[in-house]
Amino acid sequence: MKQLKVIKKQKGGRDTAGRVAVRGQGGGHKQFIRLIDFRRNKMIPGKVIGLEYDPNRTCEIALVQYEDGEKRYILAPVGLKVGDSVEVGPNVEVRVGNAMPIGNIPVGTVVHNVELTPGKGGQIARGAGTAVMIAAREEKYVHLKMPSGEIRRVPMMAMATIGQVGNIAHKDEVIGKAGTKRHMGIRPTVRGVAQNPRSHPHGGGEGRSGIGMSTPKTYAGRAAVGNKRRPKKYSNKYIVQKRKK
Repeated sequence: MKQLKVIKKQKGGRDTAGRVAVRGQGGGHKQFIRLIDFRRNKMIPGKVIGLEYDPNRTCEIALVQYEDGEKRYILAPVGLKVGDSVEVGPNVEVRVGNAMPIGNIPVGTVVHNVELTPGKGGQIARGAGTAVMIAAREEKYVHLKMPSGEIRRVPMMAMATIGQVGNIAHKDEVIGKAGTKRHMGIRPTVRGVAQNPRSHPHGGGEGRSGIGMSTPKTYAGRAAVGNKRRPKKYSNKYIVQKRKK
């Protein structure tokens, strides 16, 4: 569908000034971005007319044609086939590919493409083979059990799609050669100890040398162990049980 594709601009890890902002990025095959319907807000029945490959994600995507003629891409769950019908609404059947508010889905059901904020679009469980399970209900929230073991609260009005994301065998794929990584836009990663002292804190030394300092450093000279520099997210307050105690 040409109408649902836009060219993906290649940045190669450069910022607006053309300087390297993220190392290890560059090259890559020419790609088109498929416009995926993560919101699932089309409330009329549709029919799956095709399953396609998407270079920007690990799962396949399904092309759905709705009764009014509009076509949209959605993530293809396990078991969805060409010719199947999909529906969206608060009272639709609990069937693979259908989307509904997560508060209306029975406890124990496996879902994917789950919204954190109602109306924003699915943010959780979008990769190949991923799924979350509805564990419990609590007032205005639903408890979701993540693949990591984390239990998180999500508003009951948030949309979710029934089923597990397809292409489960993705985790078993072997890259096979360096050229495949280059096609993916990933350049070689050079070890710090193999660089010179001006390029990395671990660099320098006669012959093979170790890190040679009290703590490993990043290429920018910050400590690579210890406290995370990851900022706190607004959604952390909804975590009921942290992952992997």
